[in-house]
Amino acid sequence: MISESFAEGNSWIHGIDPRLRVIGATAFAVVVAVSYNFTALLIALILSLIMALSARLDLRAVMKRLLAPVIFLLLLWAVLPWSYEGDALAALGPVTITRQGVNLCAQISLKTVCLMVAFMALVATMTVDTLGHTLNRLRLPDKMVHLLLITYRYLFVIEQEYQRLVRAMKIRNFHPRTNLHSYRTFAYLVGMLFVRASERARRVHGAMICRGFNGRFVSLREFPPNPRNHLFSLGVSLSLVLLVWLEWMK
Repeated sequence: MISESFAEGNSWIHGIDPRLRVIGATAFAVVVAVSYNFTALLIALILSLIMALSARLDLRAVMKRLLAPVIFLLLLWAVLPWSYEGDALAALGPVTITRQGVNLCAQISLKTVCLMVAFMALVATMTVDTLGHTLNRLRLPDKMVHLLLITYRYLFVIEQEYQRLVRAMKIRNFHPRTNLHSYRTFAYLVGMLFVRASERARRVHGAMICRGFNGRFVSLREFPPNPRNHLFSLGVSLSLVLLVWLEWMK
């Protein structure tokens, strides 16, 4: 199941128009991604932490979601500092750590943590269906939005179907081993899962047509004009201007 624990809060960020949050997160990501100045990256990290605190995110949940990218970053720190060409910073026996390699690792680390925290604060604080309708209102292609919404809706159904097939295998006393019978059984499992998913998709499409589906999903959730929307837009704009100035004009 997809966890949406961050979307259940009631902070002031949760009440901001999702369109502004998606646009703000996208613009923030673009600016941070092309930045290399450490001052700008540190300011961006501080801003992302402020957004996370404003959204009242559970810090333990945030750290848990950062665990996977941190493991990847540790692999980079184990390889890049001594494999990247540049000026020698330190020598550990035959291995030479370069200044450019350390700088590159630090930049990648700051960008990764910064963007992950910012997207958790701005995008993960809305449900997937709200995100889909938001993307539709931002004029993204309808097929992309439909694919997101239907995948989210029926991903759980397919997962339940998978669990049902696995239980049926266990009832028949199947024990996975490294032999041809086990490989064939798992191949049958995957094939049957695709067959049942295709059949369900056909029935769902027919049900949607019978209910007058005209190519658009309608959201009953509205976000009326709110003074906080203007404050959020102003804050994001000033933050982006600050980062651009630190990176290119200072």
